[in-house]
Amino acid sequence: MDGYTLLLFVGGGLFLVAGAEALVRGASRLAAALGVSPLVVGLTVVAFGTSAPELAVSVSSSFAGQNDIAVGNVVGSNIFNVLFILGLAALITPLVVAQQLVRLDVPLMIGVSVLLGVLAADGQVSRFEGMLLFAGIVAYTAFAVRMSRAETATVQAEYASEFEADAARPGGAAINTFLVVVGLGALVLGSRWFVTAAVAVAQRIGVSELVIGLTIVAAGTSLPEVATSVIASLRGERDIAVGNVVGSNLFNILGVLGLSAVVAPDGLAVAPAVSRFDLPVMVAVAVACMPIFLTGHRIARWEGGLFLAYYVAYVTYLVLGATQHDALPAVNRVMVVFVLPLTVVTLAVLTVRAVRERSRTR
Repeated sequence: MDGYTLLLFVGGGLFLVAGAEALVRGASRLAAALGVSPLVVGLTVVAFGTSAPELAVSVSSSFAGQNDIAVGNVVGSNIFNVLFILGLAALITPLVVAQQLVRLDVPLMIGVSVLLGVLAADGQVSRFEGMLLFAGIVAYTAFAVRMSRAETATVQAEYASEFEADAARPGGAAINTFLVVVGLGALVLGSRWFVTAAVAVAQRIGVSELVIGLTIVAAGTSLPEVATSVIASLRGERDIAVGNVVGSNLFNILGVLGLSAVVAPDGLAVAPAVSRFDLPVMVAVAVACMPIFLTGHRIARWEGGLFLAYYVAYVTYLVLGATQHDALPAVNRVMVVFVLPLTVVTLAVLTVRAVRERSRTR
């Protein structure tokens, strides 16, 4: 990687993170000034705002015809969000999922993940399908606002402690609007630099744009989610740590990929490799959340460690496959013979245990 590419890569990443931070702060303060509750701000403005880098990168990539980066960024980010971010947050402190909306969102996340797999089965997400996906995020936002009114006082207080103090800081509408505009500008510029550098890296090391999108770009654009969920976990605001990830994953599929398909010149092409491997992994990761969330609505430290281990295995497999390394067949055998069966058995045991515990309490 030459100095210019490195400068674009680092500078683009910094602009993405700083732009997302400015956008979230300005938008959340404006929402609070308009009388929107901290809970709604957290579930919508902040969760979607932390996905702004994914939106900027995927939309700009699809508009330029770089479909592999646009799709890889969304799929890779969703895998990264669950396995890496939730895994890291749970290692810091076990995550207790007490919020009703989060529990409803997990099945919804599974459903939209499966829907994306169905839509991409023909190798393309058309403009019309993109419109349907984007309509889904509009409906979800209205649903989140409505359901937030039924949340408990504890959950309301948790979100208020996180977002109300920030919204109350001095600064008029003009300053907050300026933050939003600057944040959007930084996101646009940062996404261009970041994508340009990512393509250059892929060409230089002989790895496809798809692999770069699934790994480096996905991790880079997910940095705001990392910061939000880890800080929330450290502060003991565990619902926020989980809700940010689940809300961001929903926005990535419905909003980011939907809009990317709309602006793409001929719809959004989906590589066969994504349909065969990465999309099923994304669906499996979403499904894996269900039994773990059912076990006392808790993500234990060992489950967080398991998530992180799976992310390392996933990235290792991508790199070995891209470079056609000699160790790839051995890794395949280990995954098929040991890892996958053990995972299925573990999730089945957790599910049965959760169902039995529920039946006893009734």
